[in-house]
Amino acid sequence: MTHVPLVKGRSMHALLDVSGLRKVYEGSGRRVEAVRDLTFTVDEGELVCLVGPSGCGKTTLLKCMGGLLAPTSGAVLLEGKRVTGPPPGMAFVFQEYGRSLFPWKRVGENVELPLRQKGLDRARRRELVADALASVGLADAAGAYPWQLSGGMQQRVAIARALAYEPRVLLMDEPFAAVDAQTRADLEDLVRGLWRERGITILFVTHDIDEAVYLGERVLVLSASPTVVQEQLTVDLPRERDQLHTRVAPRFAELRTHVYEQIQAAKRGPAQEGPARLRDEPRDEPLRKVTGAGS
Repeated sequence: MTHVPLVKGRSMHALLDVSGLRKVYEGSGRRVEAVRDLTFTVDEGELVCLVGPSGCGKTTLLKCMGGLLAPTSGAVLLEGKRVTGPPPGMAFVFQEYGRSLFPWKRVGENVELPLRQKGLDRARRRELVADALASVGLADAAGAYPWQLSGGMQQRVAIARALAYEPRVLLMDEPFAAVDAQTRADLEDLVRGLWRERGITILFVTHDIDEAVYLGERVLVLSASPTVVQEQLTVDLPRERDQLHTRVAPRFAELRTHVYEQIQAAKRGPAQEGPARLRDEPRDEPLRKVTGAGS
């Protein structure tokens, strides 16, 4: 039986703090509770991945965290301050990169666009745009239009636009779901490289279990809707990872199997009230069933 450590208690001074988050959609005589009681923290410099059953409210959660959607109850705190709208220290990378880029603007102009809101002079804006495009391997693409680029390159532009904004927190909503497998692998390595180099705090939503384990230093497993945090899992893989060796490592297989089992369990049973319980799990003890919320 595999031995999978659960995450230790989080810092009392988290950069991001989600507390009792609940979201109910109402309209046309219907009332749908999408997210019930989500509570977790993300420390500065972490790369955390969120996975869960289809329709469990991952995107709803991310929109609430990014200030794009008001929660019904509960709160999202960034550095101790409640998020009530898009905060200046946060950037968002969406799944549909084609719709997030303006096709009539050149790549450099797309990347520069949010910088105009920061009141930076033209020279500084150009410097940030050039640095961001170089970081994602598109140093020579500033003069091209998005429609002249491949899907993977367009998503790199979207990532560059977020980087140029110099965020402390980067929210990514299934950003590689629409690209082919080879491009996806390249973009995964790009994100881990940028995370190591820039020290950005990243919250990455994905439906791909292997991607979550490969990318994340920690994985949050969400229950079926109405959603709670079912489990928080530390990914104890080496910090340096690559597509050839990491994905065939026995430990990678153990972790992805465990996450898959948790998601299947979430599909079979309704979520319970309350946040997931955190506890330590020594690797030399048999894996015990998680008894937190949603299990």
